Formats: sequence, structure tokens, C-alpha cells
Amino acid sequence: MQKAHRKEKNAIPYRSSFEAFKSNVCHMVKDKGDLDFIIDTLTADEIRTYWKKQWYRESFYLLAMVDYLSRENELPLCREYDDIRGCTLPEPLYPRDIILAARLDASLDLREQSMKEAIPEFKRFNIIESDVRNVC
Repeated sequence: MQKAHRKEKNAIPYRSSFEAFKSNVCHMVKDKGDLDFIIDTLTADEIRTYWKKQWYRESFYLLAMVDYLSRENELPLCREYDDIRGCTLPEPLYPRDIILAARLDASLDLREQSMKEAIPEFKRFNIIESDVRNVC
């Protein structure tokens, strides 16, 4: 049998693309359900973990998802992250397909429309997200 390799303390964690991260989060919500997702995310303190790594997009996305699901389920906000709620990304972060369509053909530029349709909890952080429930 081979020995298991120990992780080094200073090893750099793998950071997937933001699109893959968003997809994984949406699938977790679908698989776990709203309440279990909220509980698991808050219990593991993933929002703060990403924040401390300076992975702001991931931290904002998780907090936006927790806040959105809390509103949808008429739950109070977790006040533990009010300091993060006071921050935002410097530029709007649109879904990859919106950006690619705009680059291919100016008539396909849906950035303005997607901004109007964005879920408020995500838009607060300059993340343009309109449909977190549409996953296969």
C-alpha cells in the first residue's frame, strides 16, 4: 500500500473558474435545498474563509446566495457578515455567455437588460445574476 501524501501547510489552494464556482453553488442549492444550504454555508463559515483568502467574488457570491435564499424563505439575515455587505466589486461581473454574445455581435449585447433583471442580493455586490434555480 502507498502512503497517503500529507498536504503542506502553505500549499496554495486550487481556485476554479468563477463560472464553475457559481455552477457548483447552484447545484448545491438544488441538491441540498435552501435551508440545508444556508445552514451548511453559515456553519462552515465559507463566506469568511473566502474573504480571508481575498477571493472576493466567491465570498460575495456565497453571501448573496445566502441572503437571497433567506429572503425567499422569509428568514432574517445573518448579521455576522455586515462588514462584507458594505463592500462590492469595482466593476459589474456579468455571466460569461452575456459577455461572449456582446463580443460576437453588438446587437446581442444584453448587459443592460441583464442588469435590470439581476437578483438584488447579487446586484448589491456588482454580480449580475438572474437565475440561480435553472440548473440541470
